[in-house]
Amino acid sequence: MTRAAGGTAPVLGLRANAAQFVLLVAVNALVGGMLGQERIVLSLLGERVFEVSAYTGALTFIFAFGVTKAAANLFAGTWSDRFGRKPVLVAGWLIALPVPAMLILAPSWGWVVAANVLLGLNQGLTWSTTVIMKIDLVGPHRRGLAMGFNEAAGYLAVAATAMATGYLAEQFGLRPAPFLLGAAYLALGLGLSLLAVRETRGHADAEAATHAPPTRRPPPSSTEPLRGAVFSPDADRPALTMGRIFTLTSFREPALSSASQAGMVNNLNDGLAWGLFPVLFATAGLSVSQIGWLGAIYPAVWGAAQLGTGALSDRWGRKHLITTGMLLQAAALGVIAAASAFSTWALAAVLLGLGTAMVYPTLLAAIGDVAHPAWRARTVGVYRLWRDGGFAAGALVAGVVADLFGLRAAVWAVAAVTALSGLLVAMRMYETHPADRRDRGEEETAPRP
Repeated sequence: MTRAAGGTAPVLGLRANAAQFVLLVAVNALVGGMLGQERIVLSLLGERVFEVSAYTGALTFIFAFGVTKAAANLFAGTWSDRFGRKPVLVAGWLIALPVPAMLILAPSWGWVVAANVLLGLNQGLTWSTTVIMKIDLVGPHRRGLAMGFNEAAGYLAVAATAMATGYLAEQFGLRPAPFLLGAAYLALGLGLSLLAVRETRGHADAEAATHAPPTRRPPPSSTEPLRGAVFSPDADRPALTMGRIFTLTSFREPALSSASQAGMVNNLNDGLAWGLFPVLFATAGLSVSQIGWLGAIYPAVWGAAQLGTGALSDRWGRKHLITTGMLLQAAALGVIAAASAFSTWALAAVLLGLGTAMVYPTLLAAIGDVAHPAWRARTVGVYRLWRDGGFAAGALVAGVVADLFGLRAAVWAVAAVTALSGLLVAMRMYETHPADRRDRGEEETAPRP
């Protein structure tokens, strides 16, 4: 743990904690690789090996993944505050130990669904914890950049693994070769988390000790949203039970609740991309390797662009990047629904990745802006509960619509929901970036004595 001179307290900042930050980026890349092993192969496995005919049935693995990952996110935040970050991270890797073997040996579709329950727990605990740990380390001024690195590492690994598994499936079959990558990621991730990652909860405690209150608080009788209450470092802390944090993050606080619904819709369309895009592309006669390329372009652009969009949100603010990104995703989904050629789908995948990159790290940075360090981990857990619940919602909505009206109708429906989500952010969310709030006189510029 990096400490100030005299060993009095941990030092916040990206440069001061560069070694641990880079290590956590690498660990999150391995977390993303565990997800990437499934992005291309499982939908085709369900259709060609297990002959799961209905789209709703075929997407049960994504539904199971989304539900368990969403729940694990919530517990990850609570447990990280209670037990520390590192134990939760290690537990997430241990839970995933059976997953590659279950996917390789699965005699029925039920085994695949069960493996995805464990994978959802793994992803919720490990990814949430690496997010929380990076926010702990960098402090308040570089959150966007930190989240850009975190999400870029994870989704570049998703893309690279999706491309690699597409090639392996084309050359050696759908099993076992693609899932051997997951086994390697699992061993390396567990080893690094056990032996090299250090606890970061002390950094959050250090930030909490100097967290500045706002200069403006709404009067008790005001109907204005509880914006001031959210930033108070002392007065509200005793009242912030887990129930109140859940209510604020989900419904009452405009920025937190806007971010939660946008995150959910973002992963709703990612669930669609994961579960139905490979089948849609296959019905157009594309090869497994071509499907692998399309499946990799979207998360690759998403991952790489986050290195820029996360830092950009530190300069330009959060709200407008989120709004624009949601609307760009909606437009890209519309192009995918209307197109039938590889080149057009590839262009749409680039646009979908860019839109997602504008949204994904920025939403996490906004959550970090608003939530007090003393309860930030639990707020991140609630946000990620809603966000990754989008996988389950996407599997359900896309599967039902596809069964009733066809694959392209499902894509159009999700495009419409994504556009509405972007408009809701534009209407309800306020700008959360600390520099922007200081410009408007909403936050104290000097640290708390």
